[in-house]
Amino acid sequence: MKAKRSHNWWSYIGDMSMERKLLLVFLIIITLPLSFISVISFKSYSESIQANTVAYSEKLIDQMMDSIDDYIEDMKRISSMPAYVNDIKQNLIRSNRYYEQKKMMEGKGNSPGLAPGDFDLLLSIQRGIEGNISFINNIKRGTNSVYIFDGYGNGYYSAKDGGVRLDLAQSYKFWSEQSKDSSGEALLFGTQAYTSNLQSTRYAFTIVRRIVDGLWNPIGLIAVEANVSNLENQVAELDKVTHGKSVIVDADGKVIYDSDQKLLTTDISRSTLFRQAVGSAGSFYDTVSGKERLNIYSSSAKTNWKVIISIPVDELTRGVQLTRNATIAATLIIVVLALIISIILSFALTKPLKQMIQLMKKVQNGDLDVTFRVKRRDEIGLLGHQFNRMLGRIRQLIQDIYRIEEQKKGAELQALQSQINPHFIYNTLESIRMTAEINDDVEVADMISILGKLLRYSTSELSGATTMKQELLYVRNYVELLGCRYPGRFVLQIDVPEELDNYSMIKLVFQPIIENAAYHGLDDTKPQMHLSIKCEIAEQKLLFHIRDDGCGMDKATLDKLNDSLKHEMPPKKSINGGIGMKNVHQRIQLHYGAAYGIEVFSEPGEGTDVILSLPLPGPQALAKEWKRTEGESA
Repeated sequence: MKAKRSHNWWSYIGDMSMERKLLLVFLIIITLPLSFISVISFKSYSESIQANTVAYSEKLIDQMMDSIDDYIEDMKRISSMPAYVNDIKQNLIRSNRYYEQKKMMEGKGNSPGLAPGDFDLLLSIQRGIEGNISFINNIKRGTNSVYIFDGYGNGYYSAKDGGVRLDLAQSYKFWSEQSKDSSGEALLFGTQAYTSNLQSTRYAFTIVRRIVDGLWNPIGLIAVEANVSNLENQVAELDKVTHGKSVIVDADGKVIYDSDQKLLTTDISRSTLFRQAVGSAGSFYDTVSGKERLNIYSSSAKTNWKVIISIPVDELTRGVQLTRNATIAATLIIVVLALIISIILSFALTKPLKQMIQLMKKVQNGDLDVTFRVKRRDEIGLLGHQFNRMLGRIRQLIQDIYRIEEQKKGAELQALQSQINPHFIYNTLESIRMTAEINDDVEVADMISILGKLLRYSTSELSGATTMKQELLYVRNYVELLGCRYPGRFVLQIDVPEELDNYSMIKLVFQPIIENAAYHGLDDTKPQMHLSIKCEIAEQKLLFHIRDDGCGMDKATLDKLNDSLKHEMPPKKSINGGIGMKNVHQRIQLHYGAAYGIEVFSEPGEGTDVILSLPLPGPQALAKEWKRTEGESA
């Protein structure tokens, strides 16, 4: 199998032109060494850059984590201040005592309203606690809010930016539940989302500590809250240096902060990024959206928070890529110069062959009006001379076939148009004879005159060319002659715009359809038969509706008629037959194409509608004028 493939490759190379063979050898000799050197240099330099980036980024992450740890340690110290401020503890004890007494009174059924002096007591407690909170809040820059609660969950707070939690009761319940087993040590809670009293959503992490009295009895709770914006500058500085994106998560995989602030409070413990960040520090590669990333992470021993920074490999190797691109550019320049020299040398030999190939492609696409210019008497000149002789012979054969087909088409048209219905003429002459024998009247002269017009129109100009006006006049004469034979039985209405009077068309198109309606659709139960011809434009065609209100036809007869119209062979002429609808349909398709012809619609007892389609005249200017005229008349 391998030997066969090798043979195919050698055969393919052997069949190549000499110009391509020379170019292929030259490209291999020049590009292989340069490509090998470029790949080795790029790989070595890229690995060095990535190793240095990992070491440098880990150092930056450790520095940032130390800064965050110091900030959280300061928050813990602030949370321990109520233990050293006797005023806060005394006010909390007073608040607990007041609400304990109030609860006992409510249990005895007394009114829960404020007693005299209660308002002053509560105001004194609030001012005492919130005054100390304001002092605490100003100690550490960046602390947004400090909340102190008594033993019954009544909160006292002060916020620098005025952003106080609206869900303070729910927050206290959560903090109190989480710290119920603690003995006064500080607890760190990761980022939480909350709605402030300024109707904005904020994100903050919190230090919570239970407040105890001198006997270590719990008397309240303090929560020191910092907005995640305090981390923004440090993370932004890290991202700026490393050109990556950072995320800070706690030990459970909950996002404390991320560079885009789109994953705040999100649990990413199930993500591949978090699962691969195993251990306290390290690095790994992954691919996201088709792009490879270098992920570097480090953890804090104090908070168990972990910082993960993701750096696109493209950013790391940007300098390497510049070197690689410069090498590739130099290689391409050398190759292009070599190709130019080779092309100039081989152009003189290959140019005539290429010209002949282009001419052959044109012939393949149907353009036979091409000629190869023979300049020399060599092998290429001889080949071009034979090529020109072959094209000349092909053009002559095509002209002969076209002429034969035109003659055949003309013969078919004349044969179809020569099928004049003599049966109607015999019946009409018989009517004239009977009328002459019975009445000596001028009506005979009129009938003979109309018959003469019909005969002259149908037998003159075997080519069949006529105008719309003449064709419709022939129909009117025919129906008038029918009226002489069947007085008062037929009423004709023609609604065709005068703009189509000079429309060129083949002869005997409408009359055979009218004749078919008169002889096959006449309903003896009706005193009159109404015939109409109406024209409209639809789908870039002229559509003529030739309707009658005769007896119509059932579905089986209608389907049989339409199927016969679609038959490609011309109809056979019967002894008593004339130019029927199938004959008209065949002549229209022979003259105008398969897109035009006749289609019949009919309902029993309702009549028949024959739709005859013809091409639009000219560049549609007549159709536009017709629409404009109809709009003005409307």
